[in-house]
Amino acid sequence: MHTYVCSMTQLLKLAALDAEDLEILSAHLQDAVLKVGDIDWRSAEKRLTLPLNRFAWEGTARGEAPERRRSVLHLARVMAVKSCQLPLARKDEVLALLSLRFTPGDTPSGDIDFIFAGGATLRATVECIETSLADLGAAWSAKAVPAHDG
Repeated sequence: MHTYVCSMTQLLKLAALDAEDLEILSAHLQDAVLKVGDIDWRSAEKRLTLPLNRFAWEGTARGEAPERRRSVLHLARVMAVKSCQLPLARKDEVLALLSLRFTPGDTPSGDIDFIFAGGATLRATVECIETSLADLGAAWSAKAVPAHDG
């Protein structure tokens, strides 16, 4: 995992190049929220971009007040994107990301599934894992820490 955390502003920048890296990225993205209409799939460029509001789990782990950060998730080398139960016509619908899951295909290709609360899924079929996450700026206070059953 290639990680850079700027200590003064605590902006997170991560790069995932394999399945293990993607698991770490998934942990940082748990409970991120985004609007359906913000999902940007550029097939000609083989690029999928998701601007989102990330819950900063790393801060709460250090005992800091809960906060969210505006971030962008970028996937390169994307060959196809499919969705299941994603309300594509409702552009303002807010999705809560639970996790990312990689299912290998012919090495190094595979599928990266975005699992959302409520059962919606977005699948990106990739030539290989080439993903980055970057915080874009300042944080703001979160109303609560997300809680999960189990």
